[in-house]
Amino acid sequence: MLSAVAEPLSARDACLQARQFSELQACGRAVFWLASEPETGNVGLWQSDAAGTRQLNTGASVRSRLNGYGGGSYAVMPGLICWVADDQSLWMMDLTQGRSTCLVDVPGVAWGGVVADPRRRRWLAVRETQGHQALVAVGCQGGVAVLDDRFDFYGAPVISRNDQVAWVTWQLPHMPWDQSQLCCARFNNAGELIGRMTGAPPGGGSVQQPQFVCEQLWALSDHRGWWQPVRVVPDQGALRWQPEQAESADHANAPWQLAERHACPLPDGGWARVRYVQGWGQLWLERPGRHLRVAGACSDFRHLVVRDNELVCIARRPDQGDSVLRIDLATGRAGALAVAPSPLSGAPCVWPESMLLPPDDHPHGLQAFLYHPEQPRKAPPLILVAHGGPTSAAYATFNAQTQFWCQRGFAVAEVNYTGSTGFGRAFRQALAGQWGRADVADMMRMKEAFAAKGLIDPHRVFIQGRSSGGYTALMAATRTDHRIRGLASLFGVTDPLRLKAATHRFESGYLDWLLGPPGPEGRYWHSRTPARLAGSISCPGLFFQGGQDPVVVPQQTRTMVDAMKRAGQSAELVWFDEEGHGFRSLEHQTLVLESLWRFYHRLASG
Repeated sequence: MLSAVAEPLSARDACLQARQFSELQACGRAVFWLASEPETGNVGLWQSDAAGTRQLNTGASVRSRLNGYGGGSYAVMPGLICWVADDQSLWMMDLTQGRSTCLVDVPGVAWGGVVADPRRRRWLAVRETQGHQALVAVGCQGGVAVLDDRFDFYGAPVISRNDQVAWVTWQLPHMPWDQSQLCCARFNNAGELIGRMTGAPPGGGSVQQPQFVCEQLWALSDHRGWWQPVRVVPDQGALRWQPEQAESADHANAPWQLAERHACPLPDGGWARVRYVQGWGQLWLERPGRHLRVAGACSDFRHLVVRDNELVCIARRPDQGDSVLRIDLATGRAGALAVAPSPLSGAPCVWPESMLLPPDDHPHGLQAFLYHPEQPRKAPPLILVAHGGPTSAAYATFNAQTQFWCQRGFAVAEVNYTGSTGFGRAFRQALAGQWGRADVADMMRMKEAFAAKGLIDPHRVFIQGRSSGGYTALMAATRTDHRIRGLASLFGVTDPLRLKAATHRFESGYLDWLLGPPGPEGRYWHSRTPARLAGSISCPGLFFQGGQDPVVVPQQTRTMVDAMKRAGQSAELVWFDEEGHGFRSLEHQTLVLESLWRFYHRLASG
């Protein structure tokens, strides 16, 4: 089934592409960002300024493990940078001398949401220890002071020039994209918080990404149906919410990580803002009376900052790796400060086709990205990919592994099923109590639409997913009428009830929202527990699992594979003792892709 490409991507080269940029910040003329290193599985910290672009010597990987997904792994102030090491110790470097100092190294503690407090020459951060979070201040000599510990969870704080402070909080069992609150206070002369105020969006909802502009507090709230900009005004001890006129679009995605930033004030007034429209991210310069879309070839934007007369951000597009993009604010012209290497080396890149289905008998429309085989062929086999989360999204961004499949004659589809971010609060909330049903129905609905148009072979459809996407794949395979030829689960959820008992605190209430109350002994979840439905799966399965996974209990995957084998179905397990929730080793990632290729090729050819 190989295409006519002379040298298709090897599995190793496709996995080497996995370098991603994140957490961009600016300090003066210098720009900093994180870059993953596929060769080692580490994350490096980079700096670019007048002296050039270079990686800082942090000694170890930079990674926050707060809530399992991190975010806010470092912060910078003039002359100093502070970061969270992979082992969750907290470090600081003098950027002039290059000398590093360990500020805090306490076992069992996780850090995230690190921000600079230059006036007091210290760092603010979110700390979790013994299942309890707090907003803390860390001095440059290592002392730690608790600023606030009233809530279950904290987002990254922001500080104004006149010492106002704001942050987002949420309480169990909620997730931050479901119900959250905005807190604001101010520092006294001793650096303590006083005058605290807390408020939820009108009628309830999710608030995220607070920031101060000329001492005015702004945030993004979805209480009107979309994550849209809103000004928040303290008024007689309460918070008053003043929405800005904005497009009916999500201006951010679900806050799985701390310190995301999808908006930035412009120096001459107005804003740079991201909008998500039918799965595609758009970047707009919004000035009074004039809105200009820029960098139209890119499909996702994160971590917006202004440096002099430039807007700088992390940008992604369908045909190349991540870039640090710089945009001239006067002309809107864009250029790259840094670009992740691409393994295609000038070879053709398959762009996604955005496929839209109208609501019809479904309460919402449906969107997916379809990648056709590189060499056109009639009714090719299809790999349906269920994104993770499940409150996340599929984005039209470059993925060398997708190109790997397209070069080998497969079509690939990524579906933004019910619950996906970027389609408004109602679409996101519609997954409540319907996980394993609504998402599966959407995947199959899109697959049938492809088949009706002759775009794929309905008898050679494979489905795969990671984590929660693995659960969707497994549930889809329990129905013979779905005509699934094979399924692949990468550390997928197989037993929600056992997962609820063992998962980390951040998601400890999430499953009840997704599935509804479990009932006595979990009986209400039995019909949506893949491990109990193994006998209904009528296609072969391929499973991948890390032995150190803190999110999906590893034994669940072994149990699922054994159950399928007892039911007489083919099930293979690839196990990595030292991997966690997601595989960091290049060798292991390569083995995963090679195993998937053998699995799909054998079934598609049979």
